Amino acid sequence: MARRIRHKEHDNHDRWLISYADFITLLFAFFVVMYAISSVNESKYQIFSASLTSVFGKQIVKPEAIVPTNDQDLLLKSLVDRRNAKIAEQQQEAMQDIAKKINQVMSALIKNGQVSVMQTNRGVAVEINASALFNQGDAVLQGDAIDTLAEVAKVLEQVDLAIEVEGHTDNIPINTQQFPSNWELSSARASSVVRLFIEQGLTPRHLKAIGSSANYPVTSNDTAEGRARNRRITVTILSPSFERTTPAPKESTLK
Repeated sequence: MARRIRHKEHDNHDRWLISYADFITLLFAFFVVMYAISSVNESKYQIFSASLTSVFGKQIVKPEAIVPTNDQDLLLKSLVDRRNAKIAEQQQEAMQDIAKKINQVMSALIKNGQVSVMQTNRGVAVEINASALFNQGDAVLQGDAIDTLAEVAKVLEQVDLAIEVEGHTDNIPINTQQFPSNWELSSARASSVVRLFIEQGLTPRHLKAIGSSANYPVTSNDTAEGRARNRRITVTILSPSFERTTPAPKESTLK
């Protein structure tokens, strides 16, 4: 009986190309997805487009033709909202920590009712009765007040935030050579606190002195107690979120 001749099977050395092609396809799909959910950068897109064109030899669609789906929009919005909520939470905790430290260094004045520390939508507001800082009708800080404000400055030196110092008076007019009106008195008192903060190491560009005269009373000026309460200095540490929403002053050129 004639022996059946077996044909020798040849090894297929190109089988690896199938796996390689699958890998390249998956890799391409991954980068397309990543690219679709990211913001388009013109220069990076051109580099990316040229690379794909050289590999696949096809024309890549322009960025204007890539329209995110509703699911992608919702995903991006969700990620942004979660990030913003996390940032807001961290900022709130930081402002609470500032208020706590100021409460500690001003505890004596808080107990006798000369200082109050509040958290507002603008940040942390420290309201100091003028009698704890100045003599009546004067804008020179007194010895005990200097020590107390120096401790406050140590707390504020640890944060990189804008600080407003606002002076307030009662509605009783003042008319001296140094202070022709309550405007000058309130501005001078706010400036005295700002100068002390600068001497204690705070960055000048973070500070602002404001004189408000008797325009923002916290209670009625009809009694001596009310007028005494209205004579005050308010130190406001602005929260980062409030700073971002406040428009910067526009520059103008006088001709």
